[in-house]
Amino acid sequence: MFPLNDVGITSGLICGILFGFVLENAGFGSPCKLTAQFRLSDWSVFKVMFTAIVVAAAGLLGLRETGLLAVDAVFVPPALLVASGVGGVLVGAGFAVGGYCPGTSIVGLFSGRLDALVFIVGLLIGTFVFAGLYGPVIESLMAAGEIASGDTFTEAFGISEILLLVIMGLALVAIFYFGSWFERRSSGPVTAEQAVAGAASDD
Repeated sequence: MFPLNDVGITSGLICGILFGFVLENAGFGSPCKLTAQFRLSDWSVFKVMFTAIVVAAAGLLGLRETGLLAVDAVFVPPALLVASGVGGVLVGAGFAVGGYCPGTSIVGLFSGRLDALVFIVGLLIGTFVFAGLYGPVIESLMAAGEIASGDTFTEAFGISEILLLVIMGLALVAIFYFGSWFERRSSGPVTAEQAVAGAASDD
């Protein structure tokens, strides 16, 4: 993928290491900080991830408009709306209970948190179970609400890209405003010291 498409798998490895480094330094390897998002007392996860989405969207649009990125250079897979909704509920439930998602569980393990290993094992078991049960029922679920491959959100729903970017920007401002309001009402976001203390108490 652009801009390291000639490097092969090395680019994925480099980006993965950098992504994990950033996650750990942002405190996202700590389940204490992650579960606080679901209690609405720490909005760091939502703020960071939504900021990344808006920056990526603006960057892709800017690169395409300046001719640095071809329109068809980024693969757009089919959007499986129903399957994504079901999967989101299941992943979100595990996230809320234990404080890890697939990415942060890897970060947590390499940071020395053994409870993250439990989630990695669960991830592998779930993957094998899904593969073993894959059949007509799951295929019909995945086909429900499908948006064809290659169609972006703006193409599927007929919305201007600039308008969508403006809406996302306004939503980002609202997330920071209301997220900070919730944090102030609940003694603020989880600090690094609190995350370490929480992890120690869990052990």
